[in-house]
Amino acid sequence: MKKSMSWLFSLLLLGSVTTFTACDNDDENPTPAESNTIVDYVLGDANFSLLKDAVVKAELDGVLSGTGPFTVFAPDNTAFQAFLDAIGTNTIENTPKDALVAVLTNHVLSGDVKSGDLSTGYFSTLSATGFGDAATSIFINLDGGVTINGTTKVTSADVDVDNGVIHVIDEVIGLPSIVTFALADPNFSSLVAALTADGLSTNFVEVLSGEGPFTVFAPTNAAFQALLDSNPDWNSVADIPTDVLETVLLYHVTDAGNVRSTDLTDDMMVTTLASGETFTIDLDPANPTIIAGGNTAQIIATDVQGVNGVIHAIDTVILPE
Repeated sequence: MKKSMSWLFSLLLLGSVTTFTACDNDDENPTPAESNTIVDYVLGDANFSLLKDAVVKAELDGVLSGTGPFTVFAPDNTAFQAFLDAIGTNTIENTPKDALVAVLTNHVLSGDVKSGDLSTGYFSTLSATGFGDAATSIFINLDGGVTINGTTKVTSADVDVDNGVIHVIDEVIGLPSIVTFALADPNFSSLVAALTADGLSTNFVEVLSGEGPFTVFAPTNAAFQALLDSNPDWNSVADIPTDVLETVLLYHVTDAGNVRSTDLTDDMMVTTLASGETFTIDLDPANPTIIAGGNTAQIIATDVQGVNGVIHAIDTVILPE
């Protein structure tokens, strides 16, 4: 019996040695894990063949195969073809590489931003604007789903990949201008009503869609309501005399450049589009303050970046002398 047990122990020991040897051999030649990066996902889904071709032509496939993590808003073929038709190139081959780089990076955020991490507000993309290191912003609105810049909708969220996450969208996100954000952000609806009021001699939509660069100090809806409340004869923007309204609106815009929050300095004088009118910046308070000719306002949000300029939100409609 003792001899039999000794044989069995020897057999088990031999099996253990064989097993460990086999494991060691497997470790020396492990089976490579299958790659599933953003680029792999796009390459593997025929619904994104136009996006794939665009990424390859833009030479972004190497970047989007990298470690990341990245968050990509991915337009499907229908969305991408509509974009190509709208800009008149019709095909990826006819679209300049630089244009593809700018548009595609406007769909990419740094980090792994799941749908649960999104909030209504502004996010910075990886699309360079040429204004120093400033990149374009996108405005995300969570009312009734996820909408980007007022028109693009997320149709499928949280596609996990090795180097980030993909959200499928129904429309290519165009490069944003100052007007894009004014229209997209419901906090600026009163400003939009003022900019498009009847009787103005300045076509503000046309001007602020232009090349710029502009810096706009944009009053919120609450700021406009406070202005209306200051005069018993004003119940809406339409009640403000046209010449007064036009001067006030021009007073909120400068064409002195793309002035981001980090470019503001104490006692900086800002020359506005209102003829001969200026205001100064006071950086001493907790929030930067505009010292205008007729009142003051605090800057409450900064650096909403478009391709033709930047927006800073303010809490008061500023008035010239």
